[in-house]
Amino acid sequence: MALKLFNTLSRSVQEFTPLNPPKLGMYCCGPTVYDFAHIGNWRTFVFADLVRRYLDFKGFQVTHVMNITDVEDKIIRKVRETKTSLREFTGKYEAAFLDDLKTLGCREPHHKPRATEYIDEIIRLIEQLLARGIAYKAADGSVYFSIDKYRGCGCTYGKLLKLNFDEMRTGERVQSDEYAKESVADFALWKARVPDDGAVFWPSPFGEGRPGWHIECSAMSMKILGPSFDLHLGGEDLVFPHHEDEIAQSEGATQKPFVKHWLHGAHLLVEGKKMSKSLGNFFTLRDLLAKGFTGREVRYLLLTAHYRETFNFTLEGLQGARTALARIDECIGKLRAIGTPASGAARTGVGQHAVPEAGAPLLQAFSDALDDDLNISAGWAAVFDWVRETNKRIAENALKPEDAAAALASWDKVDSVLGIGTTAEVQAPAEMVALLDARQAARKAKDFKKSDAIRDELKAKGWTIEDTSKGPKLKKL
Repeated sequence: MALKLFNTLSRSVQEFTPLNPPKLGMYCCGPTVYDFAHIGNWRTFVFADLVRRYLDFKGFQVTHVMNITDVEDKIIRKVRETKTSLREFTGKYEAAFLDDLKTLGCREPHHKPRATEYIDEIIRLIEQLLARGIAYKAADGSVYFSIDKYRGCGCTYGKLLKLNFDEMRTGERVQSDEYAKESVADFALWKARVPDDGAVFWPSPFGEGRPGWHIECSAMSMKILGPSFDLHLGGEDLVFPHHEDEIAQSEGATQKPFVKHWLHGAHLLVEGKKMSKSLGNFFTLRDLLAKGFTGREVRYLLLTAHYRETFNFTLEGLQGARTALARIDECIGKLRAIGTPASGAARTGVGQHAVPEAGAPLLQAFSDALDDDLNISAGWAAVFDWVRETNKRIAENALKPEDAAAALASWDKVDSVLGIGTTAEVQAPAEMVALLDARQAARKAKDFKKSDAIRDELKAKGWTIEDTSKGPKLKKL
């Protein structure tokens, strides 16, 4: 089955076909490093990681680019308020973001370009737009992109969404990086230096200043991936104006199609409402870790809803994630007790992957689900159907070591997409092992009263006894 995705550009689900398969260029709008990323941001980044992992799973040779926005309006204001240098201020939040990315089990992008390292490329791109007559220099020294001139060249502004130019406020000029959705405005490509910018400026042919937000992504993505590439991702809030402006300035400069497939993730609600610090439902990942949850549990919950559905993130949902992961961990633990992945097992093909024959049903059901516009709900259904069936076979002693090995191998391939891993078994301390041995000796001597007392003592100390095919073992509660 071919992979099908909803392309915002065509407003339809269509077969995903890279420009030069198996090579694939993928760009995801990254963090603006002026604060810690919140859980709404993380829905987008975990979604992007799912896409990256599934493309890897399908056998594509992915080049994953995620930019770091380290200069824009909010950052400059914070630099001024904190009286620090730009790099000192942004470096702290960039490092925190990358730590959080790792905590959530996300694969690190192949390229993480910072906007401040691509000033030369940004200037060259602006010069191209000026040369084509679709950008102009204003009296204050700033350079703006002209929507009217762009449309006058026969180009379409409004590829990702329909814009009614008769009802919208056209012809305005905005210097800020973000502007109202009811306005179709000429936007700043280069912002002339003002006193509030402090030391944040660069020389250019247009005068001292700094880039606008939109031009940064165009310059970085095209420098690394070329003027035309396969896939661009982001949250749905970036469709307009950010991504629409990226298309306009990129295609306006190169006269080539910019991106073939656009994917956008939906908004996230927290406890049924839009996130707000005043409502007490505004969480960073670090806030959730402080409440005792793990990055693994947060990742699981963020991956339970389809990327195009508005998702309600709740603390109760995180408790449910903990329970669901425990079910998977228990099943994997039992399989490991029976057998380990075997290299010599019979294999069959699923997509680009060779999988152990006994594990093929899980792989097939899972890949069929995700081929359907990343239907993650159906993907999880396949996983838990497999868990239930596997547990049943284990309980009936119907699973041979080679079957367990094949099942583990299939799970490893599914988890290469899900990225949740399994909890490592906690080694019981010697004192607990001694109690287990004493209990076994009591049972052998038919001293069940002593055996029960030792079991209760173990439970009071946070351990339970689990019977396996290889004998009883201790498990942390």
